[in-house]
Amino acid sequence: MRFIHTADWHLGRILHQVHLTQDQAHVLDQLEALARESRADALLIAGDVYDRAVPPPDAVGLLDDFLSRMVLGLKVPVVLIAGNHDSPERLGFGARLHAAGGLHLAGRLSADPPAVEFHDRFGPVLVHALPYAEPAFVRERLDRDTICDHDSAMSALLDRVRESRPSGARSILVTHAFVAGGEECESERHLTVGGTGTVGPGRFEGFHYVALGHLHRAQAMSGNRLQYSGSLLKYSFSEANQPKSVHVVEMDARGDCAVERVALTPRRDVRCIRGTMKELLAGPASGESREDYITAVLTDPEPVLDAMGKLSAVYPNLLHIDRTYLASGGENCRPGADHRRLGDAELFSAFFSQVTGEELTGEEKKSFAGIVDTLRQREREADR
Repeated sequence: MRFIHTADWHLGRILHQVHLTQDQAHVLDQLEALARESRADALLIAGDVYDRAVPPPDAVGLLDDFLSRMVLGLKVPVVLIAGNHDSPERLGFGARLHAAGGLHLAGRLSADPPAVEFHDRFGPVLVHALPYAEPAFVRERLDRDTICDHDSAMSALLDRVRESRPSGARSILVTHAFVAGGEECESERHLTVGGTGTVGPGRFEGFHYVALGHLHRAQAMSGNRLQYSGSLLKYSFSEANQPKSVHVVEMDARGDCAVERVALTPRRDVRCIRGTMKELLAGPASGESREDYITAVLTDPEPVLDAMGKLSAVYPNLLHIDRTYLASGGENCRPGADHRRLGDAELFSAFFSQVTGEELTGEEKKSFAGIVDTLRQREREADR
């Protein structure tokens, strides 16, 4: 069986006030071409299809167009799950109707996740679609008081999957989780504030391939068996040096998988440039495009008048400027951590300390984490 694994499309994403819908459409065209040329038997999408629970209309239209081309045009079945950015009910609407045509949607979590069965010349292959779910929801659905974090929630769910799976069957798991040991990026939303969002890699024993979503850097864990395909595009400047790709996977008769990362070519790259104003005004180096999305780090030790206006004349998609002189605490400047790189807990802790002159206690940090997690769950499930 040959299938394509992709995840974290974040349709509707905005990068520094720039809507990326056209950029996403550009790489989805490449994904469609890859599915056609590779003669894929299935497309697996491991969550975070949209960037937010209530996506903008152009993002919904883009997804509808792409899935129609895949399922109706190429006759390639699609298995798609909800991630932590998606609304389960919205993404899973019409799931039973769509399944008959080859579009298998797993929005809201089921206590007994059904398997989608595919066949190749060696026999059946079971694809288990397990969407993202908060531990509190899993605890309620399975009626187990022992579920207290993402690790115990995933363990309980996969126990249910294994109970219903035929012995010796080749099996694939599609899920959305933060596996312990994975490398994070700035553009990911933490699953919890309290630090209980990781799942141990040992929980996934027994599956021949685990198609993961959530982490935006393409990476393999436990050999080739646990795989993050990474995000569709670079969604922060911290990802500037990360090539983005999808996985083309070939499964043999024993369930062993050969994984090929196929690069996607963006409409505009996301790059960081660095130098003095004079150096940067000389324009891009050979092989680089002035049309890319750019953040510029100015190293001039003296103030620069209208830096954004001057550099935008050379780089029309310049989105941000950093000044090393200011960040290092130059004259009349206050040094400190870059707030854009801090999480909710770090930002609140710094705010609390600045206002009160005291540090948060452990109990106060735990209370704050619980409040934020509850608000995020309500935001994501507002349409229930």
